[in-house]
Amino acid sequence: MARILVALSGGVDSSVAALLLQQQGHELVGAYMKNWINEDNVLGHCPWMQDIDDARATAEVLGIEFRVVNLMADYRRLVVDYLLDGYQRGLTPNPDVMCNREMKFGVFAQYAKAEGFAAVATGHYARRVETGRVELPGSPLSEANGNVRGAPSGHALPQFALLEGLDKNKDQSYFLALLSQAQLRDALFPIGHLTKPALRELAADAKLPTARKKDSQGICFIGEVKMADFLKAYVPEHPGPIVRATDGKILGAHRGLHYYTIGQRRGIRIPSNTDHQAYVVTGKRTSDHALLVAFDQPNAPGLWATGCRVHSLSFIGEPITTTQRLECRVRYRDPRVAIEFVPVAGFAGPELVEGAGPRELGRAGPLDPTLSEANGPVRGALSGRVLPQAAQIQFDQPQRALAPGQIMALYRGEQLIGSGVFT
Repeated sequence: MARILVALSGGVDSSVAALLLQQQGHELVGAYMKNWINEDNVLGHCPWMQDIDDARATAEVLGIEFRVVNLMADYRRLVVDYLLDGYQRGLTPNPDVMCNREMKFGVFAQYAKAEGFAAVATGHYARRVETGRVELPGSPLSEANGNVRGAPSGHALPQFALLEGLDKNKDQSYFLALLSQAQLRDALFPIGHLTKPALRELAADAKLPTARKKDSQGICFIGEVKMADFLKAYVPEHPGPIVRATDGKILGAHRGLHYYTIGQRRGIRIPSNTDHQAYVVTGKRTSDHALLVAFDQPNAPGLWATGCRVHSLSFIGEPITTTQRLECRVRYRDPRVAIEFVPVAGFAGPELVEGAGPRELGRAGPLDPTLSEANGPVRGALSGRVLPQAAQIQFDQPQRALAPGQIMALYRGEQLIGSGVFT
């Protein structure tokens, strides 16, 4: 049995994750990741103190050690700065996906390794399945695509696939789309085989204090803070015109492009003056800070797409270097849709051109800081192949409101295989 560090968030999911691992006989320590405490008094409720109390109470019921791990500086640098920088440049970043790569399975996992733990466990609704073992040569290898540095000759490492959670209403595989094989190797998802009702029943039977606690909402680890309030506190307003995309007519003014995202209908505050029609955001024009809107119809310019490009490709296992039929999820709650995936070597994407760093966009993450995609295509460590940085995506069915900066998760059936970032 292994010594495992369980990320206790103060919610029922992570509480049951710890319960199941304890029942399996593992040696556990529970830890609350203290990432954000609303220290700047952003409007909204940030229940971190209650979450710590609930996590500690869970650890006491289970009879395990409990720690509070202060990662606030790392969270501000790796997640909050990424979030704010993206919005300032007219993008729609995803802090929850980035938090998983950089924090839970990045900084927090490094802390766990330094403390002698074999793995980090979380309450994600996802399943990790071993698919085999790989024999590695003795030469130094890159972790960027799941290999390790300096593995002894003949050493075999387990390889894993990441599957959707059994409960399709709660599946959280999308939020793990930026993980590498190296990160997945040291991660455990004990509740991925459960439905939410069954999980709450287990929590109640074990008399866990979080058994009836409501699921949290809001930005990852920031709490019940509205995104508009958060952005208002940190991003300077830059007014501009609201322009009708179909004819260029100026309809009004806005306070800043960062308050809007593609597909948004509420909060535009422009009357349509047309029965049964409402305006929707269809684009952002950075040259004059114009917010583009149109009636929410299938022919609205820029609202629906039959294809797109994604950059900063990321793969959990073997990179895809040839045209293939896959599936993708364009946002968390959307179903998987069929696509044709066509790799494009050497395409950098607008964010790279504007100077964003590899942590925000690239493959390596915190485990291999030596790899930077900003300097061109990346060569595979094992084969010397030039790996594609981007891909052209063709949808079998048109997709609505693809926002630049958001994450596309790539699948083969239930298996999450990687991701890209919308250009």
